[in-house]
Amino acid sequence: MLNTEDVEIAEIPVYHHESGDLFAEDIEQHMAVLPEMSATTEEVTIEDIQIGDPDVPLTTDQQRLRSLIWKSRHLLMGKGNALPPAARGAICDIDVGGAAPIVQRVRPVAPKYREKLSDLIKGLLAAKIVQPSTSPWASPIVVIIKKNGVDIRLCIDYRRANQLTRLMVYPMPLISDLLEDLDKALWYCSLDMASGFWVVEMTERAKLISAFVTPFGLFEWLRMPFGLKNAPQIYQRLVDNALYGYLKIGQRSASDGPIDVFKDGEPETDRRPSILGRRSYIDDILIPATSWGSLYTKVERLLEACDKWNLSISLTKSFWGCRKVDYLGHRVSMDGLEAQPKNLESLVNIPFPSTLRAMQSFLGSLNYYRRFIEDFAVYAAVLYELRESDFFEIGRSQLAAGDECSNEGRWTEAKVAFTMLKAKIATAPMLKHFDPDRSPVIVVYASKWAVSAALIQEYDGVYHPVTFTSRTLKPNELNYGMVEKEVLALLRVLDVCYTTLASREITVLTRHSTLAWLMQSRGLNGRLGRWAALLSNWTMEVKKCERGEEEILGMLAASITPRGEVEEMLIAISPRKDCRLKISMSPPTVETDEELLVASFDGSARIKKKGGSFSAVIWKLPEWTIVAAESRYVHDLTVNEAEYNGLLLCFELLADLDRGRVILCGDSSLVIRQMRGEIDCKAPGLQLLRHKALEKLQSWPSHEFLHMKREWNQSADRLASTALQSEKGRTVVAEEDRQDLMTLNRLGELLKPKQDGQLARVTAISRSARRIRHEPEVIQEEIVQRIRIQRIVQAQDEERWIVNLKTYLSGDVLNLDAVEVKMCAKLAPEYEIDENNLLFFCPMAKRESEDRDGLMRLVIPETLQQDFCITITRVWKEAIRVLAEPIRGSDSDFIGEDCFGAFNDMWANVPTVRPGKETR
Repeated sequence: MLNTEDVEIAEIPVYHHESGDLFAEDIEQHMAVLPEMSATTEEVTIEDIQIGDPDVPLTTDQQRLRSLIWKSRHLLMGKGNALPPAARGAICDIDVGGAAPIVQRVRPVAPKYREKLSDLIKGLLAAKIVQPSTSPWASPIVVIIKKNGVDIRLCIDYRRANQLTRLMVYPMPLISDLLEDLDKALWYCSLDMASGFWVVEMTERAKLISAFVTPFGLFEWLRMPFGLKNAPQIYQRLVDNALYGYLKIGQRSASDGPIDVFKDGEPETDRRPSILGRRSYIDDILIPATSWGSLYTKVERLLEACDKWNLSISLTKSFWGCRKVDYLGHRVSMDGLEAQPKNLESLVNIPFPSTLRAMQSFLGSLNYYRRFIEDFAVYAAVLYELRESDFFEIGRSQLAAGDECSNEGRWTEAKVAFTMLKAKIATAPMLKHFDPDRSPVIVVYASKWAVSAALIQEYDGVYHPVTFTSRTLKPNELNYGMVEKEVLALLRVLDVCYTTLASREITVLTRHSTLAWLMQSRGLNGRLGRWAALLSNWTMEVKKCERGEEEILGMLAASITPRGEVEEMLIAISPRKDCRLKISMSPPTVETDEELLVASFDGSARIKKKGGSFSAVIWKLPEWTIVAAESRYVHDLTVNEAEYNGLLLCFELLADLDRGRVILCGDSSLVIRQMRGEIDCKAPGLQLLRHKALEKLQSWPSHEFLHMKREWNQSADRLASTALQSEKGRTVVAEEDRQDLMTLNRLGELLKPKQDGQLARVTAISRSARRIRHEPEVIQEEIVQRIRIQRIVQAQDEERWIVNLKTYLSGDVLNLDAVEVKMCAKLAPEYEIDENNLLFFCPMAKRESEDRDGLMRLVIPETLQQDFCITITRVWKEAIRVLAEPIRGSDSDFIGEDCFGAFNDMWANVPTVRPGKETR
């Protein structure tokens, strides 16, 4: 433990950190939100104890319970935010190891809010929750303006301190677990512990690290604030110990300071059962009881525990002895669970979000209640597919053409799904508590691109829902048959409800008898064999309804939507999923004598030297002359950050040019695909760079991206490599240097003008890539190449290890099990996916001078390896035939050795690799 008198401020090395761009969504979990404080709370009376229905007179039993609670009135807190007494047995400590203190500068506050900020600080000082500080640490404050535009809320940004804090590992309860075992309860109490985290005292070290800087001075906390990294775990552990009684405070003198029972406590010798038989969720406690006598006993024991550990209860937020209570956003009663969002009205009336963050916030709010929304994943699929680039595009279109285009194309499906989800949360059904004495029944459903299932139980001849679950299908699952998709739905609900359904006999209602055959068959191979093995641990009776779905629906409650109506609604919200092959997006093309700009960029970095360089070259077409070329060097830069900085440098060089058509070229697949919105940007360091690039991109309405290999980007690569070697950038102005870059330029080979008489270029379309007969003279090399690519992609997606590895590389690890993730983690550093979704083997370069892209090897699936060898054999036989004679009809000396040279050139860019034993 560190005491302030032991600290020599002058001798401590201090790290000064300059503040950067701040987004509220990014620091939500790292902010200490400070409410308005008052020195005292209102006095409580016995009439303030809320028992039963407020409109019904109290019974004798209820009066007796109120008297019991009133005996512990010293634990009850009324209205107001006065500081409650400190809890016993828990102390907040912040362990940052040997990290040097971080001092961040005070953030400016608008003059009209300074007086209000001063009043908030005075309230904190009067409540004795903070005190002036001389700490070497300083975290900045964030002033949040309330909706009325006048009042403010004070927050503290603890991101830097939390990054250095060692994580305290403690299991937090799952909300789904806390809502179980309520089927027999008749009475409930919902309690809220007063002031939550503020009952926990701070160690001297924690006080110093929690210091925050304001325009009026430096202050530190005396009690544990919200926003600290380990605050939820510390408080949860305190309440768990109070409810279950693992440790007790040992014998000590009254002069000793606060004690941490988890370090200095003793094992509890009293072996009585736990007070409630269930955990709290931080400061929210639910007390269910099957009888009034049981409820009285539990409340009595809980008050004894609160008195022992000095835990206060908020009287205004606690309800005792009720038939139904609100708990964790749900209304709990003997009849079941209901969704009870606090902001339901605003959630239903919210307009269609205009940004990706707003859409993610909306989906996050609904995801909390997904068990109440039948087919939630089905309706939300099209909304989850939206990317930030989509919102930029629609915003740009609305500015250009008004609101007329707001309902065009893909936005129609998104808005329809958005409206449906709002309607479903407003009319969410009541879910029954799972009754272990009743037989569980599962109804599975599958469509072309999604599966769903409902766990139901029978009450008086009618099946009522217990929970809903659903998900969209992966690309490789879209080709499955309807029965196979129903198996996926069954596996999904068994996984979600595992703890509920384990060791129980289950009835499955289906429209197909094949599912029953799967349960009884032996010797199955492939995925059917794997599914049969997974289902073998369950005791299930599969019933096929003779009259189809109508027989099932005849017994379902009205809250479950008929499948026929669901299929009609799905037509309007179908996401961009298709099991058929698609012709990929062709590279940008230019017209003859078309005037446009081409911007090529590149980035490089060295891990050992902790520095990176980036470059950009602006070309003007049709002459292919250089308008501007520049490179820069920056310390502490990763490769991907260097690539993004190269793109930003392109926009900087383009700033003074006319806003015409521009093609942005780079050899970074990650940057190009993230800018296109094809993959998510999850790295915090890249999110801000991507956000800046998208803002710059808005000023160029006509733009296209082109990803290419490094050998086609030699000009930008040359500039970046030179800057990396010399560790300094330069601006290319000399004509001789520009001529060198023009000599290295190979972009003209990719961006060829369309010649008269050629076929129209192929653009991105959604037709099936079935074999179509063409005359030989009209089959273009580009189309043949794309068909071959699609064939290889399809074959790769049929091998499980390749599919798993692609899934891992795209960041979708939630769909993989632990064994698959472990295997993919070993392979991932040496594999990459290109823009065509082809998997390449890219071994790590042994020397820094080696070009990693030059070592790339195309992964040929086993199903194509024989065809590939036959093709190579045919080419070699033809080469051997012409080896000994010149080309017929030619006067030149072009002989067989030249054929071998041509053959090598033709296959030089198509290296291959076969899967190793560890990947099979």
